[in-house]
Amino acid sequence: MKIAILGAAGMLGAKLANRILEGALGDAELTLIDRVMPNAQPSATSLQLDLADPDAMDQIAALNPDLVFHLAAVVSGQAEAEFDTGFAVNLDLTHRLAEALRTLNTNPRLIFSSSLAVYGPPFPTPVPEDFRPTPASSYGTQKAMAELMLADYTRKGFLRAQSLRLPTVSIRPGAPNAAASGFLSGILREPLHGKAAPLPVREDTAVWIASPDITVEGLLHAANLPWETANDLNPLNLRGISVTVSEMLDALERLAGADARALVHAAPDETVARIVTSWPQSFVTSRATALGFPVNTDIDEIIREYCAQYAPDVLRR
Repeated sequence: MKIAILGAAGMLGAKLANRILEGALGDAELTLIDRVMPNAQPSATSLQLDLADPDAMDQIAALNPDLVFHLAAVVSGQAEAEFDTGFAVNLDLTHRLAEALRTLNTNPRLIFSSSLAVYGPPFPTPVPEDFRPTPASSYGTQKAMAELMLADYTRKGFLRAQSLRLPTVSIRPGAPNAAASGFLSGILREPLHGKAAPLPVREDTAVWIASPDITVEGLLHAANLPWETANDLNPLNLRGISVTVSEMLDALERLAGADARALVHAAPDETVARIVTSWPQSFVTSRATALGFPVNTDIDEIIREYCAQYAPDVLRR
């Protein structure tokens, strides 16, 4: 099977590539694509390709992929600050990708990483699966529009797209990015490495999160489902856990000590708070549960996952 990952240089893309090369999707001919060169991987082809280039989608179509993971995006904070850039990448680029795959006449599968940001207030808690998206950010609007477009391409038989609404992914390794939700990694990641971390929202703010590894396993699970099972024009809310910032900090203290928690300091940011509190705090995920998608057990497990890979000597127990 020929597989392409768009956004392969990102954290999720790199983890997904590793799992595919381990055989998670069977025998695969894998191509990694990003605007910066993805890390070289044994048995994979890496392409440095700016997807905004006029001929970029033709190059992707020339690969004749059976399956494409579309993870490339402008993240929430940047999409809000740079309106034109957000629409160009999150919507227009996705449309050009769908058109390129349509020309193949092979009905390839496309797994699109959407977001809980398609929802906006007012909403119930938890949000039911038939709740109408009314995004309160440009990022959420762009993702919701792309979902509808891909559903129509699927309805017409041009491709077989499945939109997965991902929880906020935490804990992300490495440097902070421009996502409004980036602090949800930073308030845990930075103290685990002995660094101070700003907290832009109130501690009673509740969020819906999943760990990087569980998120990647969700992407793989979607790809492994027979199309007859996965075929549904409605986007799928992936499973996550609802946790408050205070509960995250309690877990940090429980696992890494009071000194780690003390490194987190209040730094109110109205823009970040407005975006993050416009997202739902929890979801009904009956469809994903019935289809066997994975889920984290609790915030302690998420912290332990990160530490096992990036900070093995930090945890007290």
